[in-house]
Amino acid sequence: MNEAIVTAGDDGLRVAIAPGRDWAIAAVPDVRLPTNTGAIRVRVRALEGGGRWLMRLYGDLRGTGTHGSLGAFEGMTSRGTKTLILDPRLLRLAHRPLLQVQLGLEGPPGAAVLFQSLEFLPGPRRRPTPAIPGQRTLEAVALMPNHPHPFRLLDWRAVAHGFDRLAFDFAARGEHLPLIWLDDSRVNSDQPAFGLFSYVGDTRQGGSNHEAITGMGAVLGATIAGIDKRRQAHDYVRLCEAYYNTRNGSHLVLNRMDAETGHSFWYEIWPHILFYALTDRYPGTGRMEAILRATADRWAEACRVMRGDGDVPDLDHTAFDFQRMRPVDNGRWKEPDAAAGIAWLEYVAWTRTGNPEYLAAAEGCLRFLERRRPNPYYEVLLPWGALTAARANAELGRRYDLHKLLNWCFGVSDCRGGWGVTVGRWGRYDCHGLVGSIDNRGGYAFAMNTFAQAGALVPLVRYDARYARAIGKWMLHLATAARLFYPKELPADHQSSAFWQGDPEGVIAYEGLRREWNGKSPVAMGDPLAMQWGPKTDLSLYGSALAGFLGGIVRRTNHPQILALDCLATDFFPGAYGEAPTKRAYPTTLYYNPYRTARQVAITVGPAPCDLYDAVTHRFLRRGVQGTTYFRLLPDRAAVVVAVPAGGAVTHEGQRLRVAGVVIDFQAGSE
Repeated sequence: MNEAIVTAGDDGLRVAIAPGRDWAIAAVPDVRLPTNTGAIRVRVRALEGGGRWLMRLYGDLRGTGTHGSLGAFEGMTSRGTKTLILDPRLLRLAHRPLLQVQLGLEGPPGAAVLFQSLEFLPGPRRRPTPAIPGQRTLEAVALMPNHPHPFRLLDWRAVAHGFDRLAFDFAARGEHLPLIWLDDSRVNSDQPAFGLFSYVGDTRQGGSNHEAITGMGAVLGATIAGIDKRRQAHDYVRLCEAYYNTRNGSHLVLNRMDAETGHSFWYEIWPHILFYALTDRYPGTGRMEAILRATADRWAEACRVMRGDGDVPDLDHTAFDFQRMRPVDNGRWKEPDAAAGIAWLEYVAWTRTGNPEYLAAAEGCLRFLERRRPNPYYEVLLPWGALTAARANAELGRRYDLHKLLNWCFGVSDCRGGWGVTVGRWGRYDCHGLVGSIDNRGGYAFAMNTFAQAGALVPLVRYDARYARAIGKWMLHLATAARLFYPKELPADHQSSAFWQGDPEGVIAYEGLRREWNGKSPVAMGDPLAMQWGPKTDLSLYGSALAGFLGGIVRRTNHPQILALDCLATDFFPGAYGEAPTKRAYPTTLYYNPYRTARQVAITVGPAPCDLYDAVTHRFLRRGVQGTTYFRLLPDRAAVVVAVPAGGAVTHEGQRLRVAGVVIDFQAGSE
């Protein structure tokens, strides 16, 4: 098929590209690898003519009955020995599959590569994760060590505040500055809008051409990090109403001010999640409440259409066309985790309004996920469905399979090959816990997706504390590894846009982080420069915007690697419908101890006397404390600590435990 010119000799296997072709593959069929294969080592003796060599496996790689490819090495430009430690989730060999081994290259005609050897080696020994009573294990997190190495934690609140200062500075001067502009096109309302470039140097944008995921993401991220975006040079919260598309008749919050639907579920749902979250944090602002209701009506209507004559909507599509009121399939990909995003939208709309149609739509979407077997993770929506399922289980007594949803969130996706959470050491750095492609040249993580998943899953432990240890351990890794998206954290030759000098604080993240690029590992980069499709840098404002999620969630304690994770920072619309705002939640913090010994962890509760309750062990830790106090946290354990008013009346309501009427534990059992 590819007319590769393949010759074998004492010095190895030579693969050359034929005239008129731009790639060549030598395929070896029906290879049965050792079941303990955990690493691949390739020796390349020669590379000629500007080619980029590759090595892939093809077949039923994970025992699912579906064939796929694993690109162990792609686009390689250097000779010598290369070794890849495989993520064990990507290659499961217990079913003894027959695989095809592919060796080849891409490049101009005449380019050639000489493979000296190919070895399949045992992987590193991994210590089994001990069972912790009352805690559930997630496969990906179990593969991570307790301690990230090297450990370095950014001040995420300072990063978020620094980004806000630079991104919203109209007076900034220099190459590709300022990053913001006012848009007076007034497409959807009689007020201006604002635009932020999606990337530094994004020459495609300007005027009325800007993205909601960047602008609204920046407003929300800053808000979570403690900045009031209504009280700056402009009321940026009100200006976000510009993305509510009215002129074109869609009456949806979309990624642009005049956008068509029917192209991609996530691009059409994610702006709604950002907008709804802002509506929660700025109640009574402008038309936001009315827009929430109007758009929830639209998505509930879409669910009814996709439900047909059944009881569950079919979200196994690419998108939904609201003009024609029908689902869309483009024949290239599907985005079934749209069900997760819509479930969250409709559930929180129900908590706000009590409209039973919203709850019915949310639960229909959750049932779609419940019945599904292949992992539907596509981009950014699935974790919000996991959070919704946890809330429905806790608040409504449902029994959705949260364990399946959470393991899906950590990968490996079946609808977008290899999407999930990274596990591995890239170069000299542990890069566990980031979100993106885990099989693209050994891994390609993205800043936006990483920050967004943290925002969805940290509050989940309020509703199901059985996942406190897994989420706490994962967040320890994420909070330190995510620093590698930033230009000050890697050498200049390990990043693609170190030439840009307009960010002296280093608060704009790269779009992504690759395990390997041009022989270096890891490399902070993105798609624009590698794919040459417009922007002049790979520095991404749309991803950096959500660093404020970590800015609001992550705090230090008196132990460097025990983090205090605020479970309310991104828990939008807490409380089921009918709960008074004052009855929704007390301050709740997740702690995980990665050390081998117990630690006394400091917690500051303020001047009013408090009792400290742990939702993991279902017991009070301390009573009548004020100011700074301490609690004991055992090794490799987690605590979900709720600070409640001292002496508040304790009542049981089925599985729930309340103090002064507020639920502090959803799985406490009954007396």
